[in-house]
Amino acid sequence: MAKSNKKKPTITDIASHANVSKSTVSRVLNGTTPVHDDKRKAVEDAMKEMNFEPNVFARGLASGQSLTIGLVTQNIGSPTYDSIAQGVLFSLSDSRFSPIFADGQWQPDIEMKAVETLMGRKVDGLILVGSCLPRQELDQLKEALPVMLVAQHIEDESWRGHCLYIDNEQGGYDATKHLLELGHRNIAHITGIKDQQDSIHRLNGYRRALIEAGIEIDEGLICEGQFDGNSGVMAIETLLLRGKSFSAIFAANDMMAFGARLSLYRRGIRVPEDVSVIGFDDRAEAAFATPPLTTIRQPAHEMGVAAADALVKLIDEKPYDLPVFHAEIVVRESTRVRT
Repeated sequence: MAKSNKKKPTITDIASHANVSKSTVSRVLNGTTPVHDDKRKAVEDAMKEMNFEPNVFARGLASGQSLTIGLVTQNIGSPTYDSIAQGVLFSLSDSRFSPIFADGQWQPDIEMKAVETLMGRKVDGLILVGSCLPRQELDQLKEALPVMLVAQHIEDESWRGHCLYIDNEQGGYDATKHLLELGHRNIAHITGIKDQQDSIHRLNGYRRALIEAGIEIDEGLICEGQFDGNSGVMAIETLLLRGKSFSAIFAANDMMAFGARLSLYRRGIRVPEDVSVIGFDDRAEAAFATPPLTTIRQPAHEMGVAAADALVKLIDEKPYDLPVFHAEIVVRESTRVRT
């Protein structure tokens, strides 16, 4: 088959067809400067009629931007972080920016290499999800380019408007309080990764609820997990080896709750008849577990959308407001009144 020698339309061709200037076409393509509705429609109609495909690299050079946003998560495959990433994708699909993904793997050195790689690609901004970078490095990044942190809170005025998060301590408190209201007193807790911010705050919420209820905290009922199912299994084995008596378990995420449930099943311990279990995240599988898992829901997708929306406005030097997000308890069949 012979190749077509038909010349691809240029910005000049579009301008001539739409009866506007080339600068007007450029403003429509870049989307950073207002264009009168009639002229915008004329340009868009001309591009459609002439099958014009904008050159993203040329657009980036013209605007001084790469038209890309870097997103660094900590665990590609994590339901919560993936949901945040899906929110970012959803938001950027209606913008001039495209995302580039990288994974930090919960290790500061690996995360920093990922960030450096993205900066080498000249990204116009960064979204860091659950970052474990030291504060000094985060401050330096924010000085270098627009940055949004998701699932992390830095209590400093300089980071106001750059952090999207839920109150994890309140979520941990609500989970524990739910079990207390059901009559449970010996409540075990499976933490997340020891030094991870979400894990620390959820543990603090657990402690606060017990102290408020006048219950002395038994450190032997607290087991360190890794936010994965296997550590939930191991936590139950550890509790039983310690000879600890417990009627309820608060796991710092759903995956560890699933692991705990499996370990209890293998031991012939029924959920919720013998032990109530509550998780955190409300991942999709929670509603279909056996029994369906009571959990704390965090609006991960919505957080991703809000982060991308805010970052685009920050890049464009436009005003924006970050919404306040709240966790909420979703009561299912894995918790019940203590009998």
